[in-house]
Amino acid sequence: MTIRAVVRGVGHYLPERVVENAEFEAKLDTSDEWIRTRSGIERRHFAAEGETTSQMAIRAAEAALRDAGMAADAIDAIIVATSTPDYTFPSVASMVQAGLGSRNGFAYDVQAVCAGFVYALANANALIVSGQAARVLVIGAETFSRIMDWSDRSTCVLFGDGAGALVLEAAQGTGDKTDRGILATDLNSDGRYRDLLYVDGGVSTSGTAGHLRMQGNQVFRHAVQKLAETAHKALEKSGLDVGDVDWIVPHQANLRIISATAERMQVPMERVVVTVQDHGNTSAASIPLALSVGKARGQIRQGDLIVTEAIGGGLTWGSVVLRW
Repeated sequence: MTIRAVVRGVGHYLPERVVENAEFEAKLDTSDEWIRTRSGIERRHFAAEGETTSQMAIRAAEAALRDAGMAADAIDAIIVATSTPDYTFPSVASMVQAGLGSRNGFAYDVQAVCAGFVYALANANALIVSGQAARVLVIGAETFSRIMDWSDRSTCVLFGDGAGALVLEAAQGTGDKTDRGILATDLNSDGRYRDLLYVDGGVSTSGTAGHLRMQGNQVFRHAVQKLAETAHKALEKSGLDVGDVDWIVPHQANLRIISATAERMQVPMERVVVTVQDHGNTSAASIPLALSVGKARGQIRQGDLIVTEAIGGGLTWGSVVLRW
């Protein structure tokens, strides 16, 4: 028998403040039409003053645990994907552990920017398959509104805040492609492209949080090619192909990237879960947010084959194939 990491619960949290595109028109040389045309984004959520990444992560985790019907103490490990932690240390994950009242297991953060949740899922899968953990809480949480340059219309209109979470549990499978759970992962990075998407601050450089900087055209070009390639690689590893896929759940960066990637993969948009219009780019939170919303909409159902893929600063990119 083969051990698989099976999804038992999913949940998300969005801050109360909703920011429509029109709010930017009074401060920047931009418009609702300009933003929608270039990104597909109509609105996003921003964290309230004093609302932190860990607080949002806790709320999403609580929702996922309720969906799974599990108590926090049943969790063996907590992995949080984030690029916007509350502090340099301790980790957001350890703060989530405390916030949930859990006294068991271990917790740590993963930093791979927008690809962070894919990396975290791969980590969680490895823990479960190796027997180091039976139940893992995987969270993506971000407060990107705290690292925006509000004078840069090319970036500040694109991002939002939020959190999403999955509960994964070890289960026995047959070892073939019909199993539920994570079937394959594919992770990549190339540090030569660091300057395409980065934050111009940090502990050992400026001593400040800094602001996000992006060469949007270059990121777009790399994204479409690399996302399609990593998805195909993960499908090949699992013994499946695009025709077997029920849903693509991509990183919700930009509708043009999502559409171009789907076209390159020869997947119709009717089989792509899209939430970018309501959330903007929530970085590592975007995939679990989309999974949670997709389930709530009735799109994602048990037994569906799902491909998630993401690309982020680094550059980092990767994909996961799982059966819900």
